[in-house]
Amino acid sequence: MTTTPAGLGPRPPGNHMLRVTQVRSAIGSKPKHRGTLRALGLGRIGRTNVLPDRPEIRGMIARVPHLIEVGEASTEETAQP
Repeated sequence: MTTTPAGLGPRPPGNHMLRVTQVRSAIGSKPKHRGTLRALGLGRIGRTNVLPDRPEIRGMIARVPHLIEVGEASTEETAQP
């Protein structure tokens, strides 16, 4: 098992998803932070997006931890219609 940078604890190998929610405004933040939020699929307070648990996504999450909340997505959230 590897340790995750976003404080979610050890991550077993497999196909996991993360639920990312914007909890603070991007007004007054750096342009790169606003761009990172857009790349995560966020743009307004309260928006939530389910993303794959990959190193690229973890890097974006590590750039804006003060603006978002991160948790593991449930199986209902990860199911595709």
